[in-house]
Amino acid sequence: MATGVGQAVGNFAGETRQKMRFIVGASSAGTIIEWYDFYLYGALTFVLAPIFTPVSNDPTVNFLVYLATFATGFAVRPFGAVVFGRIGDLIGRKYAFLLTVTIMGGGTAAIGVLPGFSQIGILAPIVLVLLRLVQGLALGGEYGGAVIYVAEHAPDDRRGYWTSFIQTTATVGLFISIGVVGVTNYLMGDTAFKAWGWRIPFLLSIALVAVSLFIRWRLKETPLFARLKAAGRTSRTPLREALASWANWKLILLALFGATSGQAVVWYTGQFFAPLFMQKALGISLATSNVIMFTALVLATPFFLVWGHLSDRIGRKKIIMFGCALAVVTYYPLYLGMAAFSKPPNIPVLVGLVFVQVFYVTMVYGPIAALLVEMFPARIRYTCLSLPYHLGNGEFGGATILIPFVLNAAFGNIFIGLVWCISVPLMTLIIGQKYLKETKDVRIWEEVALGPALGASASMPRTGPTSDQR
Repeated sequence: MATGVGQAVGNFAGETRQKMRFIVGASSAGTIIEWYDFYLYGALTFVLAPIFTPVSNDPTVNFLVYLATFATGFAVRPFGAVVFGRIGDLIGRKYAFLLTVTIMGGGTAAIGVLPGFSQIGILAPIVLVLLRLVQGLALGGEYGGAVIYVAEHAPDDRRGYWTSFIQTTATVGLFISIGVVGVTNYLMGDTAFKAWGWRIPFLLSIALVAVSLFIRWRLKETPLFARLKAAGRTSRTPLREALASWANWKLILLALFGATSGQAVVWYTGQFFAPLFMQKALGISLATSNVIMFTALVLATPFFLVWGHLSDRIGRKKIIMFGCALAVVTYYPLYLGMAAFSKPPNIPVLVGLVFVQVFYVTMVYGPIAALLVEMFPARIRYTCLSLPYHLGNGEFGGATILIPFVLNAAFGNIFIGLVWCISVPLMTLIIGQKYLKETKDVRIWEEVALGPALGASASMPRTGPTSDQR
């Protein structure tokens, strides 16, 4: 009987290890491309700002205006979370993220053919902002779909490990964008690249999206959602069910202030504020700062998997909180060190200082996908998970691109912006440590466990599959 039960649960649970690798690979491929598309804009900040936002004779003003257009893509991510979250909870996870990757690729390719300010005047930054809004909406739906797709295939006791692969995609997308920009710049030369060669990385997105769509089209709906739908237990009004309940809102707000806001600021400090700080505040060239960032990202990226795997053993919360605590305590000395070794740039030391910051990113980001999946029920998971994630990463993360530089310019001190980078993780550390519950032992498969309501034997187990049962 035990063997029969194990086989039944194993069949219900999903896939073999090999199939799980394909699922992770297919989900990750599309998500990497979306992040690549989204972050090209940041990787080319000092090339595109003079082309699209030359609104003043003051380069600092133009730089801040460009960062503001960059931030618009972050600001609308929660709206994308709501729109595509509803589609994902109503129709299915697969179709939602097929749609998001298509929209993102179209927006990126359009930036690649957009005329600059000298050709169409004020229309250039206006259209650029509209395209950034389109990208932000698409990204608002992409992350939740990819994370949930993997999580709803994974066994309960390996969810942190398998979802941590999706957590690498943002960093991988960022360093691919840096790498493509650097290689294109090197092959074309600086003059040609700044004149028109910058368009090539954007247009490359067309081919990448086509490959992603081909791969993703082969995917089936998640077994957890498919079984929920077959049993008639999916939500017919996911937005109302998710957002009209104060109980759900308490979880959403707790996830936002006790987890994702601090995670977002740590992420964007280490991977966006750091390179822009090197270029703008320390005067390090684009090429040199790209080498520093690329090296640090390559060295640190495997630790997403390490922390994801470890979170299955010791828990998600303590790793995320410890990462926030390290950021709070060490950001100021790290940036003092970056300034001290910038003239002339000591590349090995700067790589080390940036690596430490990206290492913090792996701590706070590696386990957070599993944490968010486990906080919300399957029938409204896409909507509920996506909202706090994108409020945190869209609003708090997006602000990390702009607010520190506004503070630096306003006070004439290149370190004053760190007040923002430190205070938000501190807030998350305080709230999360006190109110956030550990989730690693949550069994999301219990929602669709075999039982009388689904036409199976009442003696079937009500615990989710584990890696041993796969």
